[in-house]
Amino acid sequence: MLIRIRLENFKSFRDDTELTMISSSKIQKCPEHKVKIGNTNVLKHAVIYGANASGKSNLVDFFWFFKNTVADKMPLEASEWFCKRDESSAERDSSFEIQFSFNDRFYSYGFTALLHQQSITSEWLYELFPSNNARCLFERDKGASRPILGSELKPSESDKSKFDIYADDFDGNDSVLFLTEMNRSKKIADDSELRFFKEVYTFISDKIVVVRPNTSFNDIKYYFNETSLQEISQILKSFDTGIDTVNMKEVDENEFNNKVPQPVFMQVIARLSNKEASNGTTEDSSVARSMTIRVNRNFFTFVLYKDSLTVYKILTTHTGSSYKFSLDEESDGTRRIFELIDMLLNAEHDVVYVVDELERSLHPMLTKRFLDLFMSYHKNHQTQLIFTTHESSIMDQKLFRRDEIWFVERDIHHTSDIYSLDRFKERYDKDLSKAYLEGRYGAIPVFSSLSDEEGE
Repeated sequence: MLIRIRLENFKSFRDDTELTMISSSKIQKCPEHKVKIGNTNVLKHAVIYGANASGKSNLVDFFWFFKNTVADKMPLEASEWFCKRDESSAERDSSFEIQFSFNDRFYSYGFTALLHQQSITSEWLYELFPSNNARCLFERDKGASRPILGSELKPSESDKSKFDIYADDFDGNDSVLFLTEMNRSKKIADDSELRFFKEVYTFISDKIVVVRPNTSFNDIKYYFNETSLQEISQILKSFDTGIDTVNMKEVDENEFNNKVPQPVFMQVIARLSNKEASNGTTEDSSVARSMTIRVNRNFFTFVLYKDSLTVYKILTTHTGSSYKFSLDEESDGTRRIFELIDMLLNAEHDVVYVVDELERSLHPMLTKRFLDLFMSYHKNHQTQLIFTTHESSIMDQKLFRRDEIWFVERDIHHTSDIYSLDRFKERYDKDLSKAYLEGRYGAIPVFSSLSDEEGE
């Protein structure tokens, strides 16, 4: 589970900024919203408010940047993502760090970079302990690109030899993270002292799911299994979408060629070829591999069985109608629910969903309904949801704890600051939505008057 993030000199966040998921010991409401890991109580939700251009989306971009830099390399567009409020920022290090728990261990991993030069300047990984002690697992200091193992580690001679070879080969490479390099065809046994390289990489690249407004949803689950289709139908009914059932229809070649661009098709084939089959291996070619993607306004499921590929399109039926509808005939709100359903049905542990503008295209009551379902589905899971929103109607202490509600605000220098509602010590019967819109907590638009210069 995610415990804390820190960032500095990134977009509108100029100074050292922190968002923590550690719960307040003074708040007793909604105890099911926290998970005890060791001696630490970790919150399952964080809802982030703020005016337009306050920096909310930049916080989501931090997660996207961090995840993509670890999974592959620094995104090219990030070369302009230093804070542009100071002339010196381009030549100043940007800093990124996350603390999290995974497989019953606590980690703190981070790095610094000169974004303008696409250069990694330092990197570190620590294991954290309940006694507030920490031990270094590896680090690469600024000016010394060759990484070194922590002095307290006791790797086997074989592991030590492997690490030295990998570190020597990496020496001088400032374009990628050493954590990334250690997960590129490097052989690390499950019982190795160096297994933390795999664990940390897996959590960041696989367990953090970032959904931005322009995210293209790929490899969505649950649209091929008949049982899950029935459950999806029930969910959509509960949202009062008018949909009665969800099913699939095989797509003929002409429709397929018109709807699915060739580059997308080739990418799907490549991913299916490497995808684990339903039995958990890629060795048995008799077992079907499937994936569902969104192409424009439709969802298509690709099923690869041996050497044959079948493509299906998701269709809906509506109460009182004998016709079937494709998703491009549904409303934006209905398609938005289809996109988010994966978040409800995914029962994997330790998944952190980070969503920008969760309420996009949804009625306020649908947004609240989705959150109720999310909390219900993941009541017994270590699943977290961090999202930005403008929807003040869900700022309710019956739905969220005070320490789960955050605000992002611009200061007079147009840099962003983030703070929790918990600092205001509000009563439990306080109408938070009304107080927020009245400006009690800040993080709302401040309008200036329009003047007619010619008239004046």
